[in-house]
Amino acid sequence: MKTFTLLAALTLTGFTAAAGLAAQQQTEVQVPAPAQILGFAPGQWHARHDQIERYFRELATSQPERALLQEIGRTHEQRPLLQLVVSSKANMAKLEEIRRQHLAVAKGEQQADAQLPLVIWLGYSIHGNEPSGANAAMQLAHYLLSSDTAEVSQWLEQAIILIQPSLNPDGHDRFANWANMHQGLNPVADPQHREHVEPWPNGRPNHYWFDLNRDWLPLQHPESRARIAQFHHWLPQVLGDFHEMGTNSSYFFQPGIPSRNNPATPDENYKLTALLAQYHAKAFDDKGKLYYTEESFDDFYIGKGSTYPDVHGSVGILFEQASSRGHLQDSINGPLSFATTIENQLLTSLSTLRGAVAHKAELQQWQRKFFRDSQSLAADDAVQGYLLTESADQSRLQDLLQLLAQHQIKAYALTEDVSQGEQQFPAGQSYFVPLKQSQYRLLKAAFSTETNFRDNTFYDVSAWTLPYAYNISFASSRKVPAALSKTPWQPTATAAAPVTAGAYAYAIRWQDQRAPVLVQQLLAKGLQLRAASKAFSAETAEGVQQFAAGTVLVPAGLQQGDWFSVLQQAQQQHALSLAAISSGLTPMGQDLGSNQMVPLKLPQVLVIAGPGVNSSEAGELWFNLERLAGVSPSLVEPARLGQIDLSRYSHILLPDGKYQSWKESDIAKLESWVKAGGVLWAQKSALEFVAKQGWIASAVANKEELKQLVKLDELRYNDKEKLAGQQRIAGAIFQLELDLSHPLSFGLPRAELPVFKNDLMLLKAPGKDFVTVGSYRSGKQLAGFVAPELAGQISESPALLAQTMGKGRVIAMVDNPVFRGYFTGSSRILVNALYFAKAFDSASGDDEGAAE
Repeated sequence: MKTFTLLAALTLTGFTAAAGLAAQQQTEVQVPAPAQILGFAPGQWHARHDQIERYFRELATSQPERALLQEIGRTHEQRPLLQLVVSSKANMAKLEEIRRQHLAVAKGEQQADAQLPLVIWLGYSIHGNEPSGANAAMQLAHYLLSSDTAEVSQWLEQAIILIQPSLNPDGHDRFANWANMHQGLNPVADPQHREHVEPWPNGRPNHYWFDLNRDWLPLQHPESRARIAQFHHWLPQVLGDFHEMGTNSSYFFQPGIPSRNNPATPDENYKLTALLAQYHAKAFDDKGKLYYTEESFDDFYIGKGSTYPDVHGSVGILFEQASSRGHLQDSINGPLSFATTIENQLLTSLSTLRGAVAHKAELQQWQRKFFRDSQSLAADDAVQGYLLTESADQSRLQDLLQLLAQHQIKAYALTEDVSQGEQQFPAGQSYFVPLKQSQYRLLKAAFSTETNFRDNTFYDVSAWTLPYAYNISFASSRKVPAALSKTPWQPTATAAAPVTAGAYAYAIRWQDQRAPVLVQQLLAKGLQLRAASKAFSAETAEGVQQFAAGTVLVPAGLQQGDWFSVLQQAQQQHALSLAAISSGLTPMGQDLGSNQMVPLKLPQVLVIAGPGVNSSEAGELWFNLERLAGVSPSLVEPARLGQIDLSRYSHILLPDGKYQSWKESDIAKLESWVKAGGVLWAQKSALEFVAKQGWIASAVANKEELKQLVKLDELRYNDKEKLAGQQRIAGAIFQLELDLSHPLSFGLPRAELPVFKNDLMLLKAPGKDFVTVGSYRSGKQLAGFVAPELAGQISESPALLAQTMGKGRVIAMVDNPVFRGYFTGSSRILVNALYFAKAFDSASGDDEGAAE
């Protein structure tokens, strides 16, 4: 308690004793300390984001010649994303000139200049319940702008310092409010105290419960897109990524586990990381503080904050502080106060600046060499680039190109057809992504299909291949196509010819990723829609056209009111071309009045979300339902199932989670709802629940028995972690073989579908015909590590089951179709379940009543 009180008193001046910042070092310039603006010293309370914002605005206003506060974006909850630029008066006066020159020098477009400042990026608290970094950012900014020491003056002269105080404001405030609401007259250090046990989903993720430190590559959220835009705007030489870990830990800084580095990261990067680590170590040694390196954390997944910089000639450094998870908590190392965690984050912030400026020349030289080497490696690479194509759904392809462009990766349209083995890449629908560009290493890593690794234990995933995530056909090419567009792809506004009145019906092709949102909008406006359960042809103004199963029809004769204006407006809003059909009599396939044209109903969706459910996967369902289907689901905690009116919902989605706590009465209620016509979706571990109830014609494979298939020779005690790594699936990509005649496959361009697998969940062969929609293809482990013994068990096992239960449907998917939000290819299965679940019947024989 005394430590907490002493530190709080010291922080009233804006400094900490641990940082060694003596009062006599301060100038007479009136630079507001955090306590003056907040009304409390950092560490006494958890500063909310609005309070942090207020402090930074006051600080920047007081020092306009040395500090610039920028709002670089907004969160989902409309909180500002802030960046404070700090440097000397001379540097700030020509900031844009320095930035442009820095980028040109780094990429070899201009001669090196020893006078050019270093660019250092310090990003804090991307996990909202790891708040020591955000609070330390205020201390750091105050010190830099109020100290008159020769060292700080040198830092500001030699560096442009970018401070992003809170990378996840929505999650930060969720946690800050929780911690503050439990603050009493004295901090309670008991780990069992409610303050230290956050409720679901906790403050770690963003608004949609995503882990933003896994979104550096997928860029699904505004926080990430703003952050990456600034990263490329500045291309820092050093990036500090400040986190927290378990309370009983000490302090970690990189280097991480040496054997688990991404092969795309050059060895020089790790040498520089180790060089800077000496400065962190000295700062902690001088204070007698505990720390460690080369354990716990790897540097493999390129989509997190400390690794993404490494494939850009930057040195990314992960910092992990033991968390107080509140104001004060007992640990094996003694009481850990929030103020102490702030103090330690400030220490390594300063040591980062100290080490980076001391090795400015080496860091600048390394970044130049990195991009120079990238060009050489690309020239020597047998693969010259990647071909991409998608004929049925240009929307998905354009989304992938947009993502590549955000990462400064260039792609060029093919102006002539190209053949690559058995694959065709037609002009107008295909692109070439050359490896010979500055983003060579990032591009190689983003398109990697590697399945063998030096170390098979992973802190995060082992695969993330972007074309597979978007279900885009691609191939590596050993030569650059002869006919390419002269300029790289750039986003352009899409447009579609307006629909004209007078047609018998209008057809919406389901292959386009934009179609479901349009269909939802029309249903919400009261239009009557039908879906084709089989392919057909029809007469249009352009002649006879072919329409695939899943095509959605807007029959003119069924509509009421000013429906055509609604259709026109929605069609233009989504820029989706519709076909005007002139007759209900079709040349091929069912006529438009057939019972094979299934009426569509507006989905009313409930997602079970709360304690016991995987919050990330619940959030991914929520996010993707809104973005890809236009459906905002109801979110209900599992414990409330018995209390709510299920008749309000057409669909109930069970994310990965544990449902064993449901009472028999709850289960009976859910079963009755399904039998009355409801659609139940279950994924990953939720399959254990539905299988136990006998709602699917399959059983879940025993995970412990699967693990025992993986053995290591001559096991020693130290091999425990290695064996555990072999026995789990950290994250790999497999290929499914789908039955394209099944309604859940409508709109998919091919029977082969990449899916992301990060769990040892498997189903046994079903004891019933017509229920298997998709199985894992034999020998089709597309990317990432899986032990051969487990891969053999996965091969040809069922991955997607769908069957009837009474008047309802049960759909069981072994994997998560919307992994991290960017697996938009497999997401189509989830979307199809919303609209086409009643279009199938797993019973044998011809049952026309299945098409209700």
